[in-house]
Amino acid sequence: MRLAFKSVVVFFLMLLLLIPLMLIRGTISEREAYRAQAVANVAATSAGKQALLGPVLVVPYTELVEEDEVTPQGTRKVLKERAGAWTFFPETLSMDGTMKPDTRKRGLYRVPVYELDVHAIAAIRAQIPADGARPRRIGRPFLSVGASDVRGFVGTPTLKLGGRALPLKAGFGSEPIGGVHARLDAPVAGQALAMDLTFDAVIGGTEALALVPIARDNRFSLKSTWPDPIFGGSFLPRARTVSDKGFRANWEISSLATSAQTTFLETDDAAKLLQLASMRGADTSTAGIDAVGVTLFDAVDSYTLADRATKYGILFVLLTFVGFFMFELIKRLPIHPIQYGLVGLALAIFFLLLVSLSEHVPFGTAYLASAAACIGLLGFYLSAVLHSLVRGLGFSVMLATLYAALYGVLVSEDNALVLGAGLLFVVLATIMVVTRKVDWYALQR
Repeated sequence: MRLAFKSVVVFFLMLLLLIPLMLIRGTISEREAYRAQAVANVAATSAGKQALLGPVLVVPYTELVEEDEVTPQGTRKVLKERAGAWTFFPETLSMDGTMKPDTRKRGLYRVPVYELDVHAIAAIRAQIPADGARPRRIGRPFLSVGASDVRGFVGTPTLKLGGRALPLKAGFGSEPIGGVHARLDAPVAGQALAMDLTFDAVIGGTEALALVPIARDNRFSLKSTWPDPIFGGSFLPRARTVSDKGFRANWEISSLATSAQTTFLETDDAAKLLQLASMRGADTSTAGIDAVGVTLFDAVDSYTLADRATKYGILFVLLTFVGFFMFELIKRLPIHPIQYGLVGLALAIFFLLLVSLSEHVPFGTAYLASAAACIGLLGFYLSAVLHSLVRGLGFSVMLATLYAALYGVLVSEDNALVLGAGLLFVVLATIMVVTRKVDWYALQR
C-alpha cells in the first residue's frame, strides 16, 4: 500500500512540475515576440521584405465607345470616351542576383538584412492593335519595374533600352509607389515593338526576398554567403547548393506553370500586389501572386533551440524521478516528496538559464554553462540526500549523459525526430534491462 501511495505522490509531483515548464515555454514565446518586434523595427527604419517584378510594358489608350443613354425621350446611342491599357509581359526574363548578408542589432536581437546586387535582362515583343472603325488615342507607355519597398534602393537603378539608359521616375507606372518606371514615346496603331532591356540595381531588404515570374520564360539565379537559407514561395529551386560557405540556387519557370500574369492583370493595385508577393516568398500560406523566395534563416536561433529543448523537459524529470524511485525501493533509502520536488525544480530551472544566457552568448556556450550549473547543484544536493558521494556522482554522470544526448538532438535539425525517438527507446530499454529481475511484489511487502 505504501508503494502505491508513493507512486501516486511522485506522479502528481511530475504533473505539478509541468507548470514551471509551461511558464518557461511562455517566456520563450514572449522573447520570440520581442524579436519579431525588433525585425519590424529594422524593416520600418530601412527596408522590409523585398519583392521584385518586371519589367512590364503598359500602353494606355483612350477610345470612343457607343453606349446606351436613357433620356426622357427614350434610349439613344451616344459616343463616350473610355480609358484602357494594354499590358505586355516579357517573352524572356533572366535575373541574376548576389545577396550580401549582414545583421542589424536591436537590443539583444540580431536581425538578418541584405543588399541584393541584381542584373536583369528582359525581351519584350509587343504588337499594338490596329485601329477599328473608330481610331484610338494612344498615350505614352510606362515601362515599369516593381519593388515592394523602394526605400531599399541604394543609389539610382538603371534601366536600359537597347543599350540606352532611360530616365527613371518613382512609382509603378501611373501609381506613385511600388517601384520605378520610365516613360516612352507613344507608338502608333498597328506598330510592332521589340524591346531588349537591362535593369541593374542594388536594393536592400530584411530577412526575405521574392522574385515574381512574370515573363513567358523565367530564369532566376541567386547566390549568397549566408549558410542557412530557406527556399519558399510557389516554386522550389530547380538546382541548389548549400554549404557553410553560402548557397546558390537556380529557378526555371514557364508561364504555363504559374498564374502570375493572370493575377497581375486582375489586380488594380500593383503596390499591394508586390507587398503580398514579398510575404508569399517567405510564407506560401499567404494569398497573392506566385513568387519564388529565399529567407535568410538562423538555423541555430537560440529561441527555436530552447523551445525544442523544453519539449524534453518532462522527459528529464521523468527519468530522474524513475531513477530516484528505483533507488529508493531497491536500496531501502527513503526519499521525501519535497526532495523529489526540489530536484525537479532544479531540472526546470536549467531551461530558464539556457534561454537567458543564450541571449548574451552563443547557444553552445549557454547550454554548457547551464548544464554544468544544474549538474553541479544536483550532484552536491544528492550526495547528502542519498548519503553517499559516490551515489551523488553517479546521478550526476547520468544527468550529464542525458544533457549531452539532448544537445545532440537539438543541433541536428534534420535528424531531431529520429534521434529523440532513439533516445527514448534506449532509456526505456535500459530501465527494463536493469529491473527485469526485480520482484515488485516482494518490494511492496
